[in-house]
Amino acid sequence: MPLWTAVWLEFSLCLGLLGVAGTRLIHHCDELASRSGLSRHWLGLILVATVTSLPELATGLSSVLVARAPDLAVGDVLGSCQFNLAILAAIDLAYRGRVLTIAADRQHLIAASHGAVLLAATALVLLLGPDVPWSFPEHVGWGTWVLVVLYAVAVRSNVQAERSRRSLAVAGPGTGPARSAWNGCALWSAVVVTCGVWLPVIGLQLAEVMGWSDSMVGTLLVALATSVPEVATTLAALRIGAVDMAVGGLLGSNLFDVLILAIDDLVDLQGPLYARVSPLHAITAINGSMMSAVVALSLLHRREAHPNRKGRLRVGAVMLVLYLFNSTLQMLN
Repeated sequence: MPLWTAVWLEFSLCLGLLGVAGTRLIHHCDELASRSGLSRHWLGLILVATVTSLPELATGLSSVLVARAPDLAVGDVLGSCQFNLAILAAIDLAYRGRVLTIAADRQHLIAASHGAVLLAATALVLLLGPDVPWSFPEHVGWGTWVLVVLYAVAVRSNVQAERSRRSLAVAGPGTGPARSAWNGCALWSAVVVTCGVWLPVIGLQLAEVMGWSDSMVGTLLVALATSVPEVATTLAALRIGAVDMAVGGLLGSNLFDVLILAIDDLVDLQGPLYARVSPLHAITAINGSMMSAVVALSLLHRREAHPNRKGRLRVGAVMLVLYLFNSTLQMLN
């Protein structure tokens, strides 16, 4: 069997496992929501988002610790943020004749708004990184602590919103023991993480045997490969009608992805990460912030501004145009 055929088969097998694992994870999360009283929005934002973002964490750590390629680490994280929002835009256009941001809980506005702030702060950190030498400890840039604080504020805001929702809920806390649902979530989360970490490795092998360029691998293939878990879980959630879990998973992944930048800087002993990467990454961060702001505005004014198909096309199309605009800029540079 030719080497390229074997690598493609391995790639296909990994994608298949991710599809099955993502579907099972979402089913167990849905069961957990009905048994524990936790909202589908919250489980998507915290559990599903964290699980599907771990491949980006693994890629980032290997990029700065093994490959010594900080641009690959930053590009993968910010590219994944953009791709997550592009997924949201695509399903907003295609979802069953209704605007996704109408069908989704308005509570997602909190995550979308904080996502816009975090990405805007990331752009500022990337642009000022070389010009602000302050660091603490010596190898950790000041921007890392800014991102950590903003992420903590985002999590706290979402925790408070979930507590408020549960206190106002009319229904009881759940329908029965949730231990089996937790066990199922843990099992299939492990499978998703394993496949998600395995997939970028296969992707790099595939790029090598196919003769693809390093720039294509870094800007497109790696970011796409590490975002496959988000695609799998989002489609699985939509199939069972768990819209809030799908939206929460994508928006929560973006919050966690920005935290990964801070983690990468903390473990990279070569010096502040943001002072050693291309300023072009700031364009991606700004564009992601704009896309997040579009989501937030759509959630804020969803019923008044987008009651029909025309409104749906406007929101989803604007996000996709922003995504394609940034992708074109990155390829031209």
